[in-house]
Parts: sequence; C-alpha cells; structure tokens
Amino acid sequence: MAIKATIFKANLQIADMERHYYQDHTLTLARHPSETDERMMVRLLAFAMHAHEHLEFGQGMTNDEEADLWLKDLTGAIKLWIDVGIPDEKLIRKACGRAEQVVVYCYGGRVADMWFAQNSAQFERQKNLSIINLPVESTRALAKLAQRSMNLQCTIQDGQVWLSDGNASVQAERVMLKTPEKRK
Repeated sequence: MAIKATIFKANLQIADMERHYYQDHTLTLARHPSETDERMMVRLLAFAMHAHEHLEFGQGMTNDEEADLWLKDLTGAIKLWIDVGIPDEKLIRKACGRAEQVVVYCYGGRVADMWFAQNSAQFERQKNLSIINLPVESTRALAKLAQRSMNLQCTIQDGQVWLSDGNASVQAERVMLKTPEKRK
C-alpha cells in the first residue's frame, strides 16, 4: 500500500506593503511522503510572496506538467509558474515556453549554488525567468514553523520578508540569482 500525503492546514495572514496586498488565506497543503517540512514551508513562502486570489498549488513534485504553484487567467493560460527546489533545466525551459512568467525558489546551500552555476548559461536564454535563492539558514528556520495546523502572519516590506507563528519569527532572506528581462 502506498503512503499517502500528509495534510497540513494553514491560516495565512499576508501584509505585503510592496504590492499593497492585505489578505487572509485558508490553505490546505498536501505534503508528499518524500517532501520535507523545509520544502513544504518554502512552497508556503512562495505562495505568500505571490499571493493572489487565483494562485493555487499544483502537483509539481509528482507531475512534470504542473508547477508547484501557478496562476492561470480565466482562459486557462498560465500567467505565473512557480517551482521550488532545484528543478531540471529542461523542465524550466518548458515552463518558460508555457507561462508568461516563471519563478524558481531554490534552496539547499552549496547544492543550489552548484545547480545554478551548472545551468546559468541556459537560464540566461529564458527571458521570462526569475531565480531566487533562499539561504539554508532561512529555510531551516522556516521548517521549524511547520505544524499540522498553522496560524501564520507574513509581512513583506522594504525587500524583507517575515513569517511568524506568534511564538517564533523568521526573516526569509532572498538572493536574486536571475531576473527577467524588462519588456520594451
């Protein structure tokens, strides 16, 4: 018998001063048996960073045809594709062809640095791609916030991101490795 996903519930209050987005979201996260708390919390952070009423979790971990998170318009066209971790370069290239904007949140310290260095030439060809590296200290601290039932507050202001559960607070550092080209 296959091991089933573990369900996590999160009440997420977002105060994004940069986008003027202030909203509460009730989320259900299915953590795949092979997914760590760290990766799940990075997915949750990515949701908070790009929160929108139509942003939803996909099956990216188990299905190459889906993102970890994505935002589609009313016609089904993919406006935003978000992947977490260190996805294969070919999958990123495919996502860039399917979506208006692609964002990868990589993490893992040296492994993520080596992944980016190995693929940076190919990434430069993707004009609609952003890659953000999350330092291992930040992602491990995020993992400590993981609980089956979570009440979290996310504050985004002046380029800083804070996630808190009322008892502990984590500043999620972000390092921009690649930004998309500006449209003319």
